[in-house]
Amino acid sequence: MGKSEAAPVLTITEPARETAVIRKTDVLVVGSGPGGLAAAIAAARCGVEVTLVERFGCFGGNITVVGVEGFAWYRHEQTVEAGGIGWEFEERAKAMGAAVPESQSLSYELDSEGFKVVADRLIEEAGIHPMLHRQFVAPVMDGDTIAGIVVESKAGREAILAGRVIDATGDADVAVRAGAVVGKTPAEEMQAASVMFHLAGVDKKAFMEGVRADPQTYSDWAVGEWEIETSGKEDKMFSPFLNKPFAQAIDEGVIPGHLNTIAGTWGAAHETGELTYMNLIHLAGCDGTDPDSMTRFEIEGRSQAMHAIEALRRYTPGCANARLRNFGMTIGIRDTRKIDAVYNITESDVRNEGRFEDSVGIYPEFIDGYGVLILPTTGRYMHVPYRSMLPKGVRNLLVTGRAIGGDRIAHAATRNMACCAVAGQGAGIAAALSIKSGVDLPMVSTAELHAALDGQGVRYH
Repeated sequence: MGKSEAAPVLTITEPARETAVIRKTDVLVVGSGPGGLAAAIAAARCGVEVTLVERFGCFGGNITVVGVEGFAWYRHEQTVEAGGIGWEFEERAKAMGAAVPESQSLSYELDSEGFKVVADRLIEEAGIHPMLHRQFVAPVMDGDTIAGIVVESKAGREAILAGRVIDATGDADVAVRAGAVVGKTPAEEMQAASVMFHLAGVDKKAFMEGVRADPQTYSDWAVGEWEIETSGKEDKMFSPFLNKPFAQAIDEGVIPGHLNTIAGTWGAAHETGELTYMNLIHLAGCDGTDPDSMTRFEIEGRSQAMHAIEALRRYTPGCANARLRNFGMTIGIRDTRKIDAVYNITESDVRNEGRFEDSVGIYPEFIDGYGVLILPTTGRYMHVPYRSMLPKGVRNLLVTGRAIGGDRIAHAATRNMACCAVAGQGAGIAAALSIKSGVDLPMVSTAELHAALDGQGVRYH
């Protein structure tokens, strides 16, 4: 029998059209998560004109849109960090009443709603031109050089031209469409996606008494289909982990038996009865570059969250009257595309304190993903190299955030929001220096880059 052929794809032909150029800028940042927000602020503070494009109605990405409030939950007494704009995110949030002490570390949990205002203020103070509600759809190319982007919105199709472009979409959307060399993790191997939610109606006193009566540790994370590799030093440390209510709910038929991956951490218990940053839903096989896949898992994630809430009501102290306060605005994606960079960070680099002359910042020995959990409790750290943000095949483009070049375990470190902010700040400074000195991005002076990082309070060695 002959090999079956795929059905032909039905197509239409769109008419040619002229697209209005609505803005010209020195540096254009596409995406405003921790990496993009840090990049835009850093570039603007170097004295160039910066435009920040975001598809949603707020800035902050995973922090605000998804509801990931644990920005630096890896932080312990001996943790060594870069400082810089990532640290500023926490400090400004604290000063503006948009952060509370985090439950398992020496960091602060950022309020996902309050941080929207924090981001607004930081952007306004830096003099960045904000452009919300615009979806990137195509690059503007001159040969192998990116010269801007095309966006679509309620206003129709528009173009923005730029001297340098920073792709902070998380999925390397700009890079892949511009012709950069990009790889994508197979969907069946991607880190699970998550639907975050927050609760109201929780009796904090009773809930915390229950936590203290049965304290959980990181060794308890190996449940259901999970296998967790640690260094051993994490195993006896406290973790705000919830699993027993869901296991009991499965045993008693409250939750379907196949949902044995419902488990995870809570962020903070508030006097107001809120239990925030419920990271309990883990959706394997979700492809964050496929809208059909995301549609299915958004719906499935909300369904699983309601099962989780019912189990908490029945089996968790203080949660009898708990109710859903809100979901994140969209599903949280950990893993899709990564660029093939001039230098791709390796597992050895993140496990063994990788050192680079072109470092744009340090990041503590924190690995969280692909079944590995290592916390930075001994003062060890790695460098984040500038070359890991330089894509092959496209000029005038930097890629920052979780899509920087690296292997599987390297990604389990660099995908974390605080590392995205470190990389983003370096990318923003480099783009600004490239504009001011008139040199291509690969030729930016390391000495000038480090001087500018010093000026912005970043530790890079």
